[in-house]
Amino acid sequence: MPVPPDEPTPPAPPYDPELAGAAAELRRTTPETAEVDMVPALREAVAAYPEVTDEQLTADGACEVAEDEAEGVPVLVCRPTAPAPGPLPVLCVLHGGGMIVGDCRQGVLDPLTYARALGCAVVSVGYRLAPEHPHPAPVEDCLTALAWTLGKGAAAHGLDPGRTVLHGTSAGGGLAAGAALLARDRGASLPAALMLLSPMLDDRNDTLSARQLAGSGVWDRAANAAGWAALLGEAAGGPDVPPYAAPARARDLAGLPPLYLDVGSAETFRDEGTAFASRVWAAGGEAELHVWPGAFHGSDGLVPGARISRAARAARLGWLRRVLGLPG
Repeated sequence: MPVPPDEPTPPAPPYDPELAGAAAELRRTTPETAEVDMVPALREAVAAYPEVTDEQLTADGACEVAEDEAEGVPVLVCRPTAPAPGPLPVLCVLHGGGMIVGDCRQGVLDPLTYARALGCAVVSVGYRLAPEHPHPAPVEDCLTALAWTLGKGAAAHGLDPGRTVLHGTSAGGGLAAGAALLARDRGASLPAALMLLSPMLDDRNDTLSARQLAGSGVWDRAANAAGWAALLGEAAGGPDVPPYAAPARARDLAGLPPLYLDVGSAETFRDEGTAFASRVWAAGGEAELHVWPGAFHGSDGLVPGARISRAARAARLGWLRRVLGLPG
C-alpha cells in the first residue's frame, strides 16, 4: 500500500546469507540514478552479453527451435524432440527488462529449464519495447502473441491451448497480468493459468518495499521510475493510468485464471505483488503466493545454487505440474 511521504521508512529486511555477497556487489556496481535517456547505454551493456543461439538451446538434443511470427510479433518456439502422444502443454513467455530491454531469446533460458523438466513447449515473445513503443504497444503485442499461441500457433506447432500458462518475469509479469485483464475485458480467450515472477505491476512506485529498497542496486525505486516513465511518459504516477499498463490499478481482479506469484522479501516489487495476490483472493480468485525470505529481485538467477533459489524453483515446478495436470 502507498506510504505517506512524511512517514519514516524502516530498514529493509536482511538478505539471505547466501545472497548477501551478490547483493553487495550489485549495490557497488550499479549507478545510483536512472533516467530514460540512459536506455541506449543500458541496451549496449545488455547487448555485450553473448547472444542465446539455437546451438545453445539445442545442444543437449532435448529440444528443437523455430522462429515464427504471431501476426507480426516475433516469437521463438522451443519444442521437445521426444515424441509426444498429443498436443504439448506450453509456457507462453514474456521476458523481463523493465519494459526497455530484452528480447525473446534473452528471456527463454529460465522458463526453458521448467519446460524441459515437464515435457512442455515454450513460446517466447519478442514484444516491442519502450520508450520507442510506449503503452499500449507492449501489452497489445503480448495479447496478440497469446491469442496466436492459443490458436494458429497451437495448430502449427502441436500445442495444447487448454494447457497454456502465460509466464512473465519482472516487466513480463506486469505485461502478463495486463494482457490477461485485456483478454478478459475484450472477451478473448484466456490462458489456463498465469505465472507472475516478481511482477512489475504499479507505476505509482510508492509502496513501503519500494522505499525500503531504494538504492539497493538491483531494480530499485529509481530504476523502476525510469522504466515506468519510458512506458507511460508524463502519465506515470498520475490519475489516468489504465490497468492494462499497470495492473495494480485494476478495480476488479475477478475472472482471471489461477495464478502463481512470487517475490523476494528484499525487493522493490514485494508489496505490490503481495497486494495483487490478496486482491485476487478478495475477488474470489485463485492465487498461490510465495515471499522468499531474504531474496532480492532476480536473485534466483544470479545465485542459482543458493538454497532459497533452489526452493523457489522447486515450488514453481510443483505448481506447474499441478496446474497442467502433469505427473510427478
